Amino acid sequence: MNGNAETPQRLTGRMRRNLLLLACCQAIGQAGNTMMASATALSVISFYANRDLATLPVTLQHLGVMLSAFPAGLLMQRFGRRAGFRLGSICGMVGAVTISLGLYHAMFPLMCLGGLILGYAVASLQMYRFAAVELAPPAYRAKTISWVTAGGVAAGILGPSIARLTHDQMVPLYLATYASMFVLHLVVFVLISFIEFPAPPKPAAAGLGRAEAPPRPLREIAAQPRFIVAVTAAMMAYGVMSFLMSASPLAIVACGMPHAEAHWVIFLHVMGMFIPSFFTGALITRYGETRIMAAGLAILLAGVGLGLAGLSAWHFRLGLTLNGVGWNFLFVGATALVTTCYRPNERGKTQSLNDFLIFGTTATASFLAGLLQEHLGWFVLNWFSLGLLAVVGAAIFWLAFRQPRRVAA
Repeated sequence: MNGNAETPQRLTGRMRRNLLLLACCQAIGQAGNTMMASATALSVISFYANRDLATLPVTLQHLGVMLSAFPAGLLMQRFGRRAGFRLGSICGMVGAVTISLGLYHAMFPLMCLGGLILGYAVASLQMYRFAAVELAPPAYRAKTISWVTAGGVAAGILGPSIARLTHDQMVPLYLATYASMFVLHLVVFVLISFIEFPAPPKPAAAGLGRAEAPPRPLREIAAQPRFIVAVTAAMMAYGVMSFLMSASPLAIVACGMPHAEAHWVIFLHVMGMFIPSFFTGALITRYGETRIMAAGLAILLAGVGLGLAGLSAWHFRLGLTLNGVGWNFLFVGATALVTTCYRPNERGKTQSLNDFLIFGTTATASFLAGLLQEHLGWFVLNWFSLGLLAVVGAAIFWLAFRQPRRVAA
């Protein structure tokens, strides 16, 4: 962190405090994202006749993440993490207000605009996992990513709980849910002020220790086998997760179950996504990224298998829970692998490309989710997911047998 003295090899009290606050921001910000997934499709169909487009505001949020990935990453590279995260929180508040107005006035395009604006907030939120690596010694790389991601456990409780408590507190339904989302982003804005982020990297100066190599072209960084596999795994993991999570509330209600069951399934899914983060980092440190990613793939396949096995409440509950656990193993493992592919002066553009590709896939998956669910049904969605997971399996197999030699980033 300071480049002149020895880098501490153990976590100091200040580092732990910063990581805890960052995990709190993850928890609160992710709660808003979870509420968006829980509420949007059901709020849209309350006034909009074209059910095929019920997930479009969520799709546009993912599109917003994709479009915001490079601006958010490069802004943080230039001005630092605090400025970038604060701007993300502001966009979260503006997006929440916009989507609330769209619902109140039954203006579907305004809800879509709100989702697009929220995309910048989520793009910033996704950068928390990379910021965590910069707040601790290199030996804690996988663990810090995992610990901050574990903030999603609280999000999994907060988000669906707030959606359950608020969905009928104002007219129209879910208006109070979106109003609550504004408050969550406001809290994150305040918490960011108390985190001590390292200064953004400056161009290397002569005479100050080891000269830093100039940044490589993005094409060269992206051509590394580790980067290709990490991004492919994260894209497919997020794609399958978004595909099934976005469609599950519609599928559950279509099976004659109440809205409360959809909220409960999303809660179990989010718990599956984030509870493993308490130990995923330790597993990666012990067994390596490739093996943990392979385990995540196996768990995701089990979740899809349950989705194909039946349409009872427990098929949805267990299938979406396993979907979340498999996503965690794949995504945390892929993120840890990506952080070995770039130097400090390359992190902005590399992290941005990573998230641009991931959320391009996610946007496509969430859009197709509502369309395919309405016309072809839940089983077709799960069969389609198997195709995406086959791509992950091929990528992990390829990397495992290449046995690349690691170069310190």
